[in-house]
Amino acid sequence: MTQIDVNNVLSQMRALSAQASDGMSSATGITSSATSTNSAGANFATLFKQSIGAVAAQQNDAQAQSSAFERGDPGADLVKTSIAGQTADLAFRGLVEVRNKLVDAYTTIMNMPV
Repeated sequence: MTQIDVNNVLSQMRALSAQASDGMSSATGITSSATSTNSAGANFATLFKQSIGAVAAQQNDAQAQSSAFERGDPGADLVKTSIAGQTADLAFRGLVEVRNKLVDAYTTIMNMPV
């Protein structure tokens, strides 16, 4: 399972923003910037899908551990179950924060005068 790295996502967004602003300086730069942004956008989409999948996997694992503990399975441990639940909760909160930042950025861009 992979962890969500918010700092990595934000640094990628900043790099894309820098590429876009550099590409605006000349007409030839705009076309090359558009192609690099599309490929970088695909990478971001892939990263975001993987992050959502990782969060879902953590939540499923926490639910499975919780169910096993409730059933009284011999291998179920309260501490591991609690940690899995807290990890899944933290990962979900991080994903929600990233989503909120993306929605805020989209809203800001859409409200810019052209």
